[in-house]
Amino acid sequence: MDHGALVLIEIGALLLGIALLGRLAARLGISPIPLILLGGLAFGEGGLLPVAAGAEFIEIGAEIGIILLLVMLGLEYTARELVTNLHAARRDGVLDMLLNAVPGALLALALGWGPVAAVALAGITWISSSGVIAKMVQDLGRLTNRETPVILSILVIEDLAMAFYLPILTAVLVGAGFAAGLVTVVIALAAVVLILYVALRHGHLVSRLVWSKNAEVLLLSVLGLTLLVAGLAAGASVSSAVGAFLVGIAISGPVAAHAARLLTPLRDLFASVFFLFFGLSTDPRDLVPMLVPAILLAVVTIATKVLTGYLAARRAGIGEAGRWRAGFALTPRGEFSIVIAGLAVAAGVDRSLAALATAYVLITIIAGPLLSRLPDTRAFAAWTRRRQAERRRRQKAATAGEVESSHIKFI
Repeated sequence: MDHGALVLIEIGALLLGIALLGRLAARLGISPIPLILLGGLAFGEGGLLPVAAGAEFIEIGAEIGIILLLVMLGLEYTARELVTNLHAARRDGVLDMLLNAVPGALLALALGWGPVAAVALAGITWISSSGVIAKMVQDLGRLTNRETPVILSILVIEDLAMAFYLPILTAVLVGAGFAAGLVTVVIALAAVVLILYVALRHGHLVSRLVWSKNAEVLLLSVLGLTLLVAGLAAGASVSSAVGAFLVGIAISGPVAAHAARLLTPLRDLFASVFFLFFGLSTDPRDLVPMLVPAILLAVVTIATKVLTGYLAARRAGIGEAGRWRAGFALTPRGEFSIVIAGLAVAAGVDRSLAALATAYVLITIIAGPLLSRLPDTRAFAAWTRRRQAERRRRQKAATAGEVESSHIKFI
């Protein structure tokens, strides 16, 4: 068969398969990401029917998927919102990083993968999936709950941290010496600060540059600028994802809303291609030895994420049930974990990292929505009410004791 015809057949079959998996995920009430990853495993290296002819298109589409995921993330927030959230929830962000990045780094070192893989796995276990969590909160009808702003603040801090983490990871992955690596990181961080400054002070100029009443022109302007900046960033040994993220931040106001609406279908398409590519490039046989480490890592980091959300919600003065809802909601990892693993493996890190990340994401992305429904069960709700009542009794007793003590001193 003609090669061009075979490429079209393979790509068409894969896209149709993604659509069918999306329908199945909607019926099951879960994110389509785990099903797409499983589909990629089935038709990738060591799978049932390896894809060959359409591999190049899938690889390029996966790169575009990363870029679109990050630019869309940037479009969701203004630079001022990011700075405000960073200041307000900085303690929660630091706690989140320490509790969730350290287990990943320690496991990589324990497996003998070295410090480079430790930096990558730390990011994989640290970053929650904004997309999965946002959809989960919406599906559960919790958008107006008191704990939801706490959840979103932590996600925003993680998203902003990605703009600083990815340049550091890129410098580590390319194996640059200390001086060269330091220069790369400094340049990348300077670019982040510069673009944040431009977005804060002159964001209207960037928005005016890409704005057009014509939807086609607006789409091409935003997409062209994003790919251009991402390419320049990659050429300067800075992650293309960072460049895309900063472009999204720099565009604000009504322009960002219109651009997000136009880019959403493209993001969904190419993000699905990215998850498929990650599955295709992972040999299912590599997953077997990684299942036990992935399960152990998932158990530990699900617990640390629950603790992160619980403590953040407690600091915000939210009740017992809301604290647990915040904690369970933060547990799924997804697109960012896969992005980090993909960058690491592409740079030559042990391919077992991809297998571990795939298994880990599958576990957390399935367990997360299930755990999030736990606070709504009758038994759990009754338990949280008892804890809340006991806490109030202790507070009243402590207050009464302080009053009595003051009275005695006065006498």
